[in-house]
Amino acid sequence: QVQLVESGGGWVHPGGSLRLSCVGFGNITDIVETSWHRQAPGKQRERVAYEVRSGRTYYSDDVRGRFTFSRDNAKNTLNLQMNSLQPEDTAVYYCNVAAAIGMTVHEYWGQGTQVTVSA
Repeated sequence: QVQLVESGGGWVHPGGSLRLSCVGFGNITDIVETSWHRQAPGKQRERVAYEVRSGRTYYSDDVRGRFTFSRDNAKNTLNLQMNSLQPEDTAVYYCNVAAAIGMTVHEYWGQGTQVTVSA
């Protein structure tokens, strides 16, 4: 049974920082992509940072230069360092692991962690 458990969300002033972590439990093989997504109230979920098999990392225009994606394989952990946070970054943040199983790709999701940025 695979489970992703997130932590690190909370409330912060504009300009502040938070670090999200996502620990994976269970055996996931043949990972094709790992990523962080967010969903603000009344909006669709969007991918903000992701890493592909080659190890290259990509960011959405909204977070590039402020957020940093990292992975600690020894600890089965994904991290998202978020700096210079703004009110528009307020959302529930989710980690995602996409793995190839046969001819299909299966996605695993964390439960989400709330990030609130306000004065």
